[in-house]
Amino acid sequence: MDIALFSPSSLFAEDDEDTVDEEKTEETHHSYVERKHQFPGMELLIREFSFHELNANLLWPGTFAFAEWLVLHHSWMEGRRCIEMGSGTGALAIFLRKSFNLDITTSDYDDEEIEENIAHNCNANKITPVLPHIKHSWGDTFPVAKPNWDLVIASDILLYVKQYTNLIKTLAFLLNCYKSKDNKAVPVMRNERNDGTCVGLPRPAFLMSWRRRIGKEDESLFFTGCVNAGLEVTHIGSRVYCITPMGTNVTIETKQS
Repeated sequence: MDIALFSPSSLFAEDDEDTVDEEKTEETHHSYVERKHQFPGMELLIREFSFHELNANLLWPGTFAFAEWLVLHHSWMEGRRCIEMGSGTGALAIFLRKSFNLDITTSDYDDEEIEENIAHNCNANKITPVLPHIKHSWGDTFPVAKPNWDLVIASDILLYVKQYTNLIKTLAFLLNCYKSKDNKAVPVMRNERNDGTCVGLPRPAFLMSWRRRIGKEDESLFFTGCVNAGLEVTHIGSRVYCITPMGTNVTIETKQS
């Protein structure tokens, strides 16, 4: 996995050192920092690595924007089995479990410390038992041969351009090899129209919020790669994208915040 060649703090121009110092509540001998973060309707205490070479240590701005968007469209998550890619600290998954009792699994790079930290944050925010977690490096064989998550989510995961091919490989597997609980591979829609299109999210679907600052050319590499892998990309507003298997024929109607 490539390591980012810049400081993650450079992406937070609006934050100053005083604000960060006020939010810091504890720094342990294991180089962790605990911060209180405001999510829609609740405050979460999240332990972050002081530094992590894979950037699994911080909550990025897109996480909070995506949380607000998901609250606005919470009906889309009803009855879903969800997996989050690039969970990092697990904060977004914890928020969704506490807010909507969402059946959600976290996943991230094959790293023991990331898994242990997510479990710590679950316990700190009274999520018991802790959320199921899958250690998986993008592009490697997925540890679950028959994925049955009908909703895949991710926030700000396009930083490592050289990993796009591997990321798309894993994403295509989760979407194209999806099997529902009754072992049917046909996508299930919410509402069908007379013209044959369906409103809402198909099963399966990938929702991604992207607010990191990278070049448009790099960004387009990911979306072009998805199309070349047989996936359909739909920009549904507020920097949120929906990616589905090609030919799903879905009309996505969103609410305005």
